[in-house]
Amino acid sequence: MTTVRLPLFPLNTVLFPGLVLPLNVFEERYRAMMRELLKTDESESRRFAVVAIRDGREVASTAPGLPDQTALPQKGPAAGFGADPAQAFHRVGCVADAATIRERPDGSFEVLATGTTRVKLLSVDASGPYLTAELEELAEEPGDDAEELAEGVLRAFRSYQKRLAGARERSLAADQELPDEPSVVSYLVAAAAVLDTPAKQRLLQAPDIATRLREELQVLRAETAVLRHLPSVPAVDLTTAPTSPN
Repeated sequence: MTTVRLPLFPLNTVLFPGLVLPLNVFEERYRAMMRELLKTDESESRRFAVVAIRDGREVASTAPGLPDQTALPQKGPAAGFGADPAQAFHRVGCVADAATIRERPDGSFEVLATGTTRVKLLSVDASGPYLTAELEELAEEPGDDAEELAEGVLRAFRSYQKRLAGARERSLAADQELPDEPSVVSYLVAAAAVLDTPAKQRLLQAPDIATRLREELQVLRAETAVLRHLPSVPAVDLTTAPTSPN
């Protein structure tokens, strides 16, 4: 078992390997994290882990009414996540490699990172200026019939894209190229589909690539069938998470 200790950045979203993650970092605990990452030489990876929040607030309350009208101000690395922050997060996340960390004049940061490796959350440490976590790296097992499943998912995804573009009154480029490597297909589709956080989390933590592709095939077919009867696409995230500038 390969384990690693990394800074932990909880979000109201799921990061997948290979996907780009832009961040607007303004809370002091995450500013401290970025200042520490900047100490790493540019020739080395500046890594942190992203986990989706199961129960808690992405942005801690800094004053009454911000962001919750009933919330009391909270401080510290675990603010907004309860007495045991590990219980507030989903157990499978993704390592992010920060290609760009740019500090603004006001002390906030503009960050551009890319998901790399799935990890399992083993423990969370809130004793420092920001959360850190002990993580187990998860292997990418292909499973059975991954290549054939990837072909079927790509066909279903193209049909889904066309329905989605029509429901949103947008055009879809006819020459749009998509990858065919099963692992890449599985993560691209998981990230691009209009699904809520729990559904995306289930795809991230699938035990192997083939299982993820099978689940995506079912989801895409079901969602495409629904889109045939919808004049517009619902904003699912608005019903599951508070508004955040992150």
